[in-house]
Amino acid sequence: MSSKRTVAIGFIGATLDRVGKGANRWSHWRPSVGLCQQPDVLINRLELIHGIDARDVSLAERVRADIQQVSPETEVRLHPMSLRNPWDFEEVYGALHDFTTTYDFDTEREDYLVHITTGTHVAQICWFLLTEARYLPARLIQTSPAKRASESDHAIGTHALIDLDLSRYDRIASRFANKRLEGLEFLKSGIATRNPAFNRSIEQIERVAVRSKAPMLLIGPTGAGKSFLARRIFELKRSRHQMQGRFVEVNCATLRGDGAMSALFGHVKGAFTGAQNARDGLLRAADGGMLFLDEIGELGADEQAMLLKAIEEKRFFPLGSDKEVDSDFLIIAGTHRDLRSRVAEGLFREDLYARINLWTFDLPGLAGRREDIEPNIDFELQRHAREHGQLVRFNLEARRSYLAFAGSPAAAWLGNFRELSASITRMATLADSGRIDEAQVQEEIDRLRYAWGLAQPTGISRDLPGDSEHMDLFDRLQLKAVLEVCRQADSLSDAGRKLFGVSRQAKAQPNDADRLRKYLARFGIEWGQISQSE
Repeated sequence: MSSKRTVAIGFIGATLDRVGKGANRWSHWRPSVGLCQQPDVLINRLELIHGIDARDVSLAERVRADIQQVSPETEVRLHPMSLRNPWDFEEVYGALHDFTTTYDFDTEREDYLVHITTGTHVAQICWFLLTEARYLPARLIQTSPAKRASESDHAIGTHALIDLDLSRYDRIASRFANKRLEGLEFLKSGIATRNPAFNRSIEQIERVAVRSKAPMLLIGPTGAGKSFLARRIFELKRSRHQMQGRFVEVNCATLRGDGAMSALFGHVKGAFTGAQNARDGLLRAADGGMLFLDEIGELGADEQAMLLKAIEEKRFFPLGSDKEVDSDFLIIAGTHRDLRSRVAEGLFREDLYARINLWTFDLPGLAGRREDIEPNIDFELQRHAREHGQLVRFNLEARRSYLAFAGSPAAAWLGNFRELSASITRMATLADSGRIDEAQVQEEIDRLRYAWGLAQPTGISRDLPGDSEHMDLFDRLQLKAVLEVCRQADSLSDAGRKLFGVSRQAKAQPNDADRLRKYLARFGIEWGQISQSE
């Protein structure tokens, strides 16, 4: 038998250890008390970590007194620990790391156990990582109530010692990795994005979202998805218990004059003409939650100054008030402007820019992420099905035709992903029997070209395109011959078979229609235009 003393370290159970002050508490399982009642584990000393507010201190004192009654051999030492957010991994890990590095371990005379039953899941994970890394020369112990409440030892419960072998750690690490992948998929709404730069940004955003409360700045053109991403970040943080308040969004470009001050910071009754009632304002509405300020570059100078104070101090004056109010919110800002240039021009405060610029992420427009068009089309069709209860699909040729146009330089996508969403919605709404055909695709392509001011003709004349004088003679002659074959064919596939009749024999899976479509796209020509020209 070991002559060493056994020392246990753990958090007080803010919920499980708090089961009342009367005699009935002895009939309930309390993990910290039950740990010291295990018949085959004598705890000589319990290092009990607790919060610093009066309620937590009172609970810790009561648990210590109860342990002294049932296990007088156990010395209980109380350790107050200030944690602003017990669900913040970085904060909890840092606090426990500090605890372990300052604790005077005496491994020659004492054996150590880390009680991982109590504390938040974040604290339990941190205990595991610190113990596995040998910052704590300890084993893990987990307690639990008896399986049946009628058992005489229900309040004492049972315990299990946990071995930290690497195979178990690898499995847990895999679970962490899978959880992180779930977070990435959530931020991308399940869209299998293919753009490497965008995917790297999302990976960094996920890390920052779950580890930090610092402001973020999202830069990108209108319609690039800044507002959508900000809301997903909020929902991700809420799912990790890092945020309890609301998501509050405001487009700063719509705020002007006294109305801007009032909307953001609220006002007292009589603060200005027409202020017949007091107003809380958006910053107070975001208390405990997230404030998304889209187009922050449009804020006026006075609003910028007050916003800086509110971000730094979590306090501000409502319009017309001489009394400050509190609001603790996380801020995400969005803009399509170059804020550095606006700072240089004196239009945006340098100190506010520095405050919101800790984490800056560029969101490219759709024209810069053409490889993501196809997965976004599928996402939009799925969303249309959820909202309207009807599943709509492209037929094969229609899908190829739309993708060829959407991914070509001819597609400007001035409204970015918002415009793509509207385009898919229009075709899905007009689709008969749940199928989008080539005619509808061509109609939508013409509609988009007209909206972008490209003034493309609805058909191709029997002559070559208007800019043919800029083409080499070889290209002009080849294109003219290809168009003649196309006009005599019944379909795009039929034309492809005629044009590639020899080379297609050497291919296991010839795709003549796709080859022809890509060739025509080089000259800005769609199959539907050829058929309309006859």
